[in-house]
Amino acid sequence: MSLSSPDAELTALLDRVGQRDTHALQQLYERTSSRLFGLAMRIVRQREVAEDVLQEAFLTIWRSAPDYRASLSPPLAWMGLIVRSRGLDQLRRQTADRAGLTQEFDEVLADTLPADAPGPMDLADASEQAWALHQCLEQLERKQREVLSLAYLRELSHGELAEQLKLPLGTVKTWIRRGLEKLRGCMERLA
Repeated sequence: MSLSSPDAELTALLDRVGQRDTHALQQLYERTSSRLFGLAMRIVRQREVAEDVLQEAFLTIWRSAPDYRASLSPPLAWMGLIVRSRGLDQLRRQTADRAGLTQEFDEVLADTLPADAPGPMDLADASEQAWALHQCLEQLERKQREVLSLAYLRELSHGELAEQLKLPLGTVKTWIRRGLEKLRGCMERLA
């Protein structure tokens, strides 16, 4: 396998970085930092955070360069994987930090609300889901809507539905299956 010229140049720089050549690290940074910074921005979406990610990535590149093998991965792909990993680590840290900030509020809220009572978010979610379900039910044919309502609201079995509606069992099952498929698709679109 022959390396293309840019890959060969980056591989040579990485080899020198692996030998602790700081000038090679500077050259590697100059040749790749803009592309790697763009990748970091796509992951973390904040300039300051992306700059930190890029710095951490180059520290990792400095430490890991002796282990780099061009036969396993092109140099830019290898460095991109390091940037991606540092970016995802940063996102995880930010999520953990935000969770810590809200923990105290959650504890106070938990103490003030009865344990079995739904919270404000639960009520809001339920209201949104009820609205979406109503919209989706309106899109079903009348027969499908009727069969689904009887099946789930009155908890009738397929056999009981067929008997009550004077329809063949296969028809009832088909209407329920197709109605549920349409509802699922509609709910996914509205979610």
